[in-house]
Amino acid sequence: MSKLGPVITLAAGAVLAVGLGAASIIAMPTADTPAVTVAAEAPTVQQNLQAGAAGANSAAPSAAPSATPSAAPTPEPPKKTVKADFGGRVKGTGALVAISIRNGKAVGYFCDGRIEAWFKGQESDGALNLTGVADKHAKVKATMSGSKAKGTLTVGGKKWSFFAPTVKKPSGLYRATATVRGAKLRAGWIVLKNTNGTYTQVGAAFAGEQQLDIPKIDPASPTASVRIGDTTISPQDADTFVEEMG
Repeated sequence: MSKLGPVITLAAGAVLAVGLGAASIIAMPTADTPAVTVAAEAPTVQQNLQAGAAGANSAAPSAAPSATPSAAPTPEPPKKTVKADFGGRVKGTGALVAISIRNGKAVGYFCDGRIEAWFKGQESDGALNLTGVADKHAKVKATMSGSKAKGTLTVGGKKWSFFAPTVKKPSGLYRATATVRGAKLRAGWIVLKNTNGTYTQVGAAFAGEQQLDIPKIDPASPTASVRIGDTTISPQDADTFVEEMG
């Protein structure tokens, strides 16, 4: 019995020593513990960098969107009259004036039976600007309003005003041309209907620079042939010659 006592004591001591050693091992910090701390801080630094980058991005002024210049409105083309015929008296004279327009082209004629002047030019947005065919100093400037044309004309250095309402056939402007023995024959007529149903007309005819007697045309058949001297010619209405002259 006395021999077993020391053995048990030694065994108990050995067990106690082993237990204390294991506890010592468990309590000792391992080499990997600091790595856990660093790994835990790394996301914090990355988050701060991201926050800093985000702050930098938010601080930078955003580029203003480039303004696209709006296209300038396309101007509307000027309005042109398709067809119109005017005829009236020239104030302060015994002359008549007639103006015919076809698709913006205009032809005018002034005549008192002795003096004549042909004009050509353009109509645009109701404004008429015509220049003399033979005399470039001759002018017609007028405006169209409703059913009338009103303005001034200049012939031979003199200026007159006129008022010309719209007219319908047989009233209006007529013209005839021919070549006779090498000379160009030209004739013009203005026909206006009076309030009593009759017609007033005035015209002139020339062979070169020589003035000829001119017959009246028949309002019932204004384009019927007539004789000027020994030449037969056929008057034409404005539908025929305005496009050509204008």
